[in-house]
Amino acid sequence: MAGGGTGGHVIPALAIARELRDAHGAEVHFLGTERGLETRLVPEAGFAISYVQVGMLKNVGLLTRAKTLLNLPRGVFSAMRLLREFRPDVVVGVGGYASGPGMLAAIFRRIPTLVFEPNAEPGMVNRYIGKYVSAAAISFETTKRFFRNAKVTGRPVRAEFFAIGPKVDAPPRLLILGGSQGARGLNEIMPKIATDLLEKVPGLTIGHQAGERHAESTREAYLREGVDPRRYEVYAFLEDTPAAMAKADLILCRSGGTVEELCAAGRPSILVPFPQSADDHQSRNAEAMQAGGAAIWLPEREMTPELLTTMLHDLLLDVARLEQMSAAARAMAHPHALEEIGAMVVGLAR
Repeated sequence: MAGGGTGGHVIPALAIARELRDAHGAEVHFLGTERGLETRLVPEAGFAISYVQVGMLKNVGLLTRAKTLLNLPRGVFSAMRLLREFRPDVVVGVGGYASGPGMLAAIFRRIPTLVFEPNAEPGMVNRYIGKYVSAAAISFETTKRFFRNAKVTGRPVRAEFFAIGPKVDAPPRLLILGGSQGARGLNEIMPKIATDLLEKVPGLTIGHQAGERHAESTREAYLREGVDPRRYEVYAFLEDTPAAMAKADLILCRSGGTVEELCAAGRPSILVPFPQSADDHQSRNAEAMQAGGAAIWLPEREMTPELLTTMLHDLLLDVARLEQMSAAARAMAHPHALEEIGAMVVGLAR
């Protein structure tokens, strides 16, 4: 398994690794960097890991980019040494810093390769090597043009999300998901419009996951705006995201890995992509979700208090449209993603 860095890369990689180990008896070895989450999460999950030195290419200065390109061959040679020692049947690239050297080394050594690309727009590494890999597991039909032998499998999602049923007859609930780091734009705008929105939507309550670094300042903003404390909750993080989604009629959030969870849960959403996401992949995810009828795409630069209030108000009071969006989201879900990705890897090994 080559790649890592953020949870968006490491967590699905671990899910795939467990599937290969538990369902197919595979021996799995990770290739990462010493600055990513894989340094902690992979050993905790019981897998071996080796590291390569590789720099950054995205959102960095010209000097840093040049240094990274000059050092890239060293990372590829290090990966090739690991491949000679481990002798894998397949190398799976999950994106992130170590994915480039790992996948290039496998291609040079003619080892079968599988790319896992959950975003509608592939990252830089996957985009460059897409025509040279053996196969690709993707989440959107529009992504097929970037890869050879691509199959829409979806992103692995916990079974708890698929177990969520339709919203029961209860007061309306809005859930704001900012991810573990929070979403600054949502944290700033929601306290400003909350009172107005709560007055316009009878019985509405708000759950707002603001991120550990921003939870306190977000709570203070709600207090400063005089929002009724009985009708909102602010969390640093959610211990049980599926349970929170089950209570929600509508979800306002970013459009990274959360989009697959929204589909599995069958929950309508307004998606506000993170403006600085690599290759603007969150906008492409939101665009695909909107095209499928499961979400509304709202660029952050267009998100004014007036517009967001109107959008939330109109949607929360339109039960028929919420039900249509919910059904569209479920239609885009991939309940067998892990099994299908595992079968693709085994097929390449054979």
